Amino acid sequence: MSTENSQTGTARTERTAAQITRAEVADVHQVLADHSRYWGDRDLRPLHQLALVQEFGSTCLAARDAEGIAGYLVGFVTPTGTGYVHLIAIRDDTRGSGLGRRLYAAFAEAAQREGAVRLKAITSVANTGSVTFHRSLGFEATVVEDYNGPGRTMVVFQRPLPFADAPAPSPSPSTA
Repeated sequence: MSTENSQTGTARTERTAAQITRAEVADVHQVLADHSRYWGDRDLRPLHQLALVQEFGSTCLAARDAEGIAGYLVGFVTPTGTGYVHLIAIRDDTRGSGLGRRLYAAFAEAAQREGAVRLKAITSVANTGSVTFHRSLGFEATVVEDYNGPGRTMVVFQRPLPFADAPAPSPSPSTA
């Protein structure tokens, strides 16, 4: 079944909801094989460290649908109780479906089971899509100079847990 996006006029195939489970090393290999479907022209392959999935498996998640990995989140809990999201990505044909929000909610639950009391993530200042997304989830965004080394300014996102109080997405404007 397909529906038409009222804002762009493009058809989009409806899918059954992706199932979120623990990520496996094989999932990372699949993501890397289709890297551009998740990250476009940005080459973030070096950030996909298999050790993170192997060592922090309870907080690394994959959302699977009929076509494979629809989205994924690699995260872990620090000794100080911070649930840190290292990577989150949604496949190009499933963006806008709420899957990123679902992955964050599942991560928040897993992180709380591991003792987390807050969530944290970072992105580049130029990644306005990530900034908008994280703010919609109730994160506070702070620009930090030299966060990732000299001249590497980053946006640092933080929010307390529980995640259940994350704001609901704004309704899309309707066109009549």
